[in-house]
Amino acid sequence: MATPSATAQYSPEQFDELRAISGDEVITHSYVRDVPLPSGGMLALVTLDNGRDHTRPSTLGPAGLTELAEVLDAQKARAAAGEIRALAITGKPFILAAGADLSKVGDIPRYEAGLQMAQLGHYALGKLGELGVPSFCFINGLALGGGVEVALNCDYRTLDSSAAALALPEVFLGIIPGWGGAWLLPNLIGIENALKVVVENPLKNNRMLKPAEAYELGMADVLLAPANFLEESIRWADGVLSGAVKVKRPNEPGKLERAVKWDAAIGIARKMLEKRLGKVAASPYAALDLLAAAKNSTKAEGFAAEDKALADLVAGDQFRASIYAFNLVQKRAKKPAGAPEKELAKKVTKVGVLGAGLMASQFALLFLRRLQVPVIITDLDQARVDKGLAYIRGELDTLLQKGRIDADERNRLDALLTGTTDKADFADCDWVIEAVFEELSIKQQVFAEIEKHVSPEAVLATNTSSLSVEQIGATLEHPERVVGFHFFNPVAVMPLIEVVKAPKTDDATLATAMATAAALKKNAVITADTPGFVVNRILAKVLGEAMHAVEIGTPFETVVEAQRHFGLPMDPFVLLDLVGLKVGAHVLDTHHTAFPDRFFESKALHELAEAGVLLEKDGKGNAKGIDKKAVAIVAKHRPEGAQPYSVEELTQRLEDGLADEIHRMLADGVVAAPEDIDLCMILGAGWPFQMGGVTPFLDRVGASERVFGATFHDPRIRGIR
Repeated sequence: MATPSATAQYSPEQFDELRAISGDEVITHSYVRDVPLPSGGMLALVTLDNGRDHTRPSTLGPAGLTELAEVLDAQKARAAAGEIRALAITGKPFILAAGADLSKVGDIPRYEAGLQMAQLGHYALGKLGELGVPSFCFINGLALGGGVEVALNCDYRTLDSSAAALALPEVFLGIIPGWGGAWLLPNLIGIENALKVVVENPLKNNRMLKPAEAYELGMADVLLAPANFLEESIRWADGVLSGAVKVKRPNEPGKLERAVKWDAAIGIARKMLEKRLGKVAASPYAALDLLAAAKNSTKAEGFAAEDKALADLVAGDQFRASIYAFNLVQKRAKKPAGAPEKELAKKVTKVGVLGAGLMASQFALLFLRRLQVPVIITDLDQARVDKGLAYIRGELDTLLQKGRIDADERNRLDALLTGTTDKADFADCDWVIEAVFEELSIKQQVFAEIEKHVSPEAVLATNTSSLSVEQIGATLEHPERVVGFHFFNPVAVMPLIEVVKAPKTDDATLATAMATAAALKKNAVITADTPGFVVNRILAKVLGEAMHAVEIGTPFETVVEAQRHFGLPMDPFVLLDLVGLKVGAHVLDTHHTAFPDRFFESKALHELAEAGVLLEKDGKGNAKGIDKKAVAIVAKHRPEGAQPYSVEELTQRLEDGLADEIHRMLADGVVAAPEDIDLCMILGAGWPFQMGGVTPFLDRVGASERVFGATFHDPRIRGIR
């Protein structure tokens, strides 16, 4: 019996409204040419190409999808007439397609137009599986989102082993794979693999798959070398058509997986999401629901479910917020506000690291890998230096074992690494970064010692998280070459560096810091020299309010609930436990000293730090809740007559406190614009993409209007830049 058509539920006329708002679309055209097959007959080869070079990936907007649908209809007619034996679809050099054209999505006026976008994708791409002859996708390069779904809608897939990446990043953007991916992928590679691609990877900072990984998961039927990829793909397709090639798909789900594993995998994933993200973010749970339903539904039912889910999400606040955040990371981060001309940057040919502890060793490893220049570390004694060197070399060995570097690179990096207790060995360093104890006098001392040996042009970078960069360099002969260079933990993973411009930092030093951050593959935001800079100042506000609340008798659980709708990756107490209670107390003290009227001084936190107690943990180190000893310590500090907050009261206090503090930061020129605050919080604090950054969030919940009578993104306050 013939399989019912999944595209029969759609008609071309229903997409008129969507096409009407896409007049300036960069159209990805569908070019067709016939290719003779070795065993006889013709292959219709469709090439997706937007007419731009490889720096502008092909995307699929309403006009492009409509053209593709028309081309596929014509080829279906040719197949029925016996003119072609098969159809293949591929992309321009190095790129299959980078998904949907999202440039106009923010302009979609209502739910129905969002629904049309989902339906048009299904209508066009679904035709690849209904041609009457086999369809192939030759994945010749980058394939993201709708690009992957082009491939999934085909019957067979070949993959270029040099392709840049494959991914379904939709959950990262606040939506779901809505052109077949949520139904087709689990039915092709199994539920556990599909969960990794659709949910897990997007939530890991939008992790993408290398071709070998995608092939191993079963997203392609064969992996081919790039030299003759198209020719080999055609030859392989001919083998499938003639019966010479038998396609095996070991990850395709069978009856046992559908009966036993499917629901269990969804259940485990749901619990992990709730533990990690809470329930604020909508897209991961929408994706889970679709993946769960794909177990027993038909393709047509799966497509219809994707239509509704995508329309719901596109019409909601979280998707629009995600697009705002995505544009920040993709555009603003690449052109940092206030950066000097790149030509002013000095060349970095040797790096010195002051310190050999864990943070310093992580710095040294990162500079080694990214800059590929000599790196020297130092500390108080040889034993500390040797321990740091051993750690770095151990990490190089781990990278080798994981295949991230080869033996030659491992040996080359090892040869570039040295350690010393004699700071005279830093004489030829042109970049020196300190990672010593967070105390002003110690940082001043190590820089004063190193200044005796390095040239006057060498940059001195401090990783301080809250101290004044100006004061750190105040005793030096050349304070103009001191700059803040604040990393976030874990150093190798977190993408943000706050580059702090002190009053005397010159443009050459600042330009060198920005160029170095880029070479390290980090995103840099320039901030003024002010307590906490951006991320720690905002987090200090949250942590201070949390400690103030529990000290006046508010239950810990109420505090956690009051900030849950922010969608932050962890609650204030888990964050305190992660950064360390003593560090947290120091950060709060720094901000209370600078802004005593707005930042709470927590004596209870100091006592908790001395006792080393806050969270109760299980045998694996996972938090089970607040330790009873911590509750008792905090209770001792409750002022007489203090009244605890309700969830609603504390929620508004947190929102209004953040709106007030950020408004002050912008007025004081800590950064150039609200967008820079948001960029810092997204990249440095894990503020969720679905929340779109802290300033639009505060606008949406009304805190901005309550506090200063406008919004962060209102033209009336655009002068604050």
